[in-house]
Amino acid sequence: MERTRIHALTVLLVTLAVAWVAVPAAVGAAPAAPGEVLSKQEMPAAVAVPGAARAYRLTYRTTDHFGAPAVSSGAVYLPPGTAPAGGWPVISYAHGTIGVADACAPSVVGLYEPESQYVARWLARGYAVVATDYIGLGTDGPLPYLDGLAAAYSVIDMVRASRSAVGDLAPRWLVAGLSQGGHAAMFAAHEATRYAPELDYRGAVALGVPSNLEQIFPLAGPGIPNFGVAGLTVFLLYTVMGLGEVRPDLNLDGYLSPRGRDLAAKAEQVCTVDLRPSIGNASVGDLFSRSLNNTQVRRAFADYLAVPTAGYDRPVFLGQGLSDLVVPFPLNVKLAADLALRGARVDFRTYPGTDHVGTLAASFDDSARFVDRILR
Repeated sequence: MERTRIHALTVLLVTLAVAWVAVPAAVGAAPAAPGEVLSKQEMPAAVAVPGAARAYRLTYRTTDHFGAPAVSSGAVYLPPGTAPAGGWPVISYAHGTIGVADACAPSVVGLYEPESQYVARWLARGYAVVATDYIGLGTDGPLPYLDGLAAAYSVIDMVRASRSAVGDLAPRWLVAGLSQGGHAAMFAAHEATRYAPELDYRGAVALGVPSNLEQIFPLAGPGIPNFGVAGLTVFLLYTVMGLGEVRPDLNLDGYLSPRGRDLAAKAEQVCTVDLRPSIGNASVGDLFSRSLNNTQVRRAFADYLAVPTAGYDRPVFLGQGLSDLVVPFPLNVKLAADLALRGARVDFRTYPGTDHVGTLAASFDDSARFVDRILR
């Protein structure tokens, strides 16, 4: 009996020892990869894009500004009919500004109506559309608004995740976006080939791109007006909140006035459309108790949101409404010129009488010819 007990105890100790060694090795052997799908569910018809034959919400792994693992979410919309040989070509759509609160995530509540119509037009042309929410919008943590690199990685990894989760998607893809999404599209265009060489990236459609803001935003401080730029108070508030999350060492909360801090707290709870009444006629200057114009903050803005002007290996379509008061025309004239001077293949189109959101519809026929040429 004693010998039996000793033998049983020996077997137990050996088993535990093996488990102790084997489990950590197994866990460390397969690190999470960007684009790995964490969840997939069908989207309700009420929030899906009209004309989508199938629609899914995904959560997936991606990368943040500093290369650390992060989680994002987004939607996959498939066109009707049978996929062509090799799968549907893919457009990764980056949405415009809707807010920084989780309740604003398009994969949960649906895309803003003009954007939904825009995506529906691509579906009707036989393209699958995948659309990230961006890091922190509908997933844990804050949205780093206008964080170019984080947005780019979310856009690119949405393609990876969608191809893993849904069949019939081709490896060839293109990025398109408006406003905040136009900014994301430019960063994705800059990073795509390096970051995801296994995919076949073809080009970008970037509309109403918020460019050259790193030259303007650090000028903010008490008493500074909005200079006639529509929505500037909201956009700068979101950007300061996002940069503050990425660079807590800057203590940007300390630059905000009491009203600025109150509005930032409100912004964490509601979408842009519901934040505007709280902002009222507040100017940029009302947000701050001291100026952002110092070397450390200027450098941080440049690293965070300055659109790259060199290093593009695929063509870029830039669309700009001439009546755009959100991203005024001169900002993107300079962007187009800088890109061309540094060797990018840029197709820059302007649309008279067109405002910021109107650029989606006004540019569609031109951008469709561009997309058909490089993606088919």
